[in-house]
Amino acid sequence: MTARRFPLRLAGLFLAALCAAPADAATNIDTRFAVLRGLDKITGRITTLTTPVGDTVRFGSLAVIVRACRTRPPEETPESAAFLDITDIKPNQPPADVFRGWMFASSPAVSAMDHPVYDIWVLECRDPLPQQSEPANNPIETG
Repeated sequence: MTARRFPLRLAGLFLAALCAAPADAATNIDTRFAVLRGLDKITGRITTLTTPVGDTVRFGSLAVIVRACRTRPPEETPESAAFLDITDIKPNQPPADVFRGWMFASSPAVSAMDHPVYDIWVLECRDPLPQQSEPANNPIETG
C-alpha cells in the first residue's frame, strides 16, 4: 500500500463509521453550515470560517466549497465531517485543485490538505444559531 493511498483508506473507514449507525441509534445529521479553521503558515494568522453548505468561501488564494457537512446527534460520540473541494486560484495561473474529499473534526491529520502556504481543517458542522429575539416591549401597567 502506498503512502498516498493509506490516508485515503483511513478516511474511507472513518466515513463508513460516521455514516453507519446501529439499528437502535439515531442517524447522522446533515447540517447547513460548516465551521472551518484556516492557517496562513507565512503570517501565522488563524481564521475561523463559517460557510453555508454549497457556498464558496475564500481564504487567501484558496476557494473552499463545502459540499456536505454531517454531525452525530448529541447523545452519540461527537464527530463532524465535511466534504470539501479546495482550489488554489493564483493570478495569471490556471486554478489548481489541491483537495477534494472528507475531512474529520476529530482526526484532521487523517485526510489533510497538503499546501505549502495554507492549512484548512474542520471544526464542526452545525445549523445556524437561533436568532436572538427582541425583548417584548410590554409596558408595566399600574392601577
